[in-house]
Amino acid sequence: MRALATWSGAIAGVLLILVGGLIQAAAPLPAGNGSWMLANLPITLQVPALLVAALVCGPRSGMLAAVAYLSLGLFQLPVFQGGGGTAYLLDPGFGYLAGFIPAAWLSGKLARQAGMNDLVNLFGAAVVGLATVQLCGLANLLLGALAGRWGATLGPLLISYSLAPLLPQLLLCCAVAVVALLLRRLLLVEP
Repeated sequence: MRALATWSGAIAGVLLILVGGLIQAAAPLPAGNGSWMLANLPITLQVPALLVAALVCGPRSGMLAAVAYLSLGLFQLPVFQGGGGTAYLLDPGFGYLAGFIPAAWLSGKLARQAGMNDLVNLFGAAVVGLATVQLCGLANLLLGALAGRWGATLGPLLISYSLAPLLPQLLLCCAVAVVALLLRRLLLVEP
C-alpha cells in the first residue's frame, strides 16, 4: 500500500511540476485607486510546484517526481524553459534543475518530521528546498566558470539565474506553505 502511495504521489508531483513550468507566476499588487492588479514575476510556478509535491507527498514521491521530470526533459521532450535534450546538461541553468532532486528529498523529509503541520514549519521546509536548488545551481555555475565554460559572463549568469528569481521564489514559499498545509489537511497527511 505504501508503494502505491509513493508512486501515485510521484505521478501527481511530476504532473504538477510540468503544469507549473507552463504558468507564469504573478503577484497581486494595489493599483492605487483601491483596486488590485496582477504583476508578472520573472519566474514560473515550476519550483513552487516541486516544493508543494515534496511537502505533501513526502521525500520519496517528491524525489521520484523530480527524477521523472528531469528524465522527460533529457529525453527530448520540451519541458525545460529552453526545450529539452541531453545538450541541456551543458546549459548554465541545468544545475538548478538537477537541484530539484535533493531539494525534493530534503524538503519532503523535513515535512515528515513531528510538528510539521503548521505554516511556519512548512514555510521553513520550503525555504530549505529553495536554498538547495539555489546552492546546486550556484555550484554548477561556479564549476562551469572554473572550467571556462561560460567565459567572462559569470556575473550576468549569477544575476539572471540566482539573484533575479530569488525574491519572488521566497515570496512564493509563503504560498507553498499555505497550499501544502491545506492539501495535507484535506488528504489527512500525518507528519
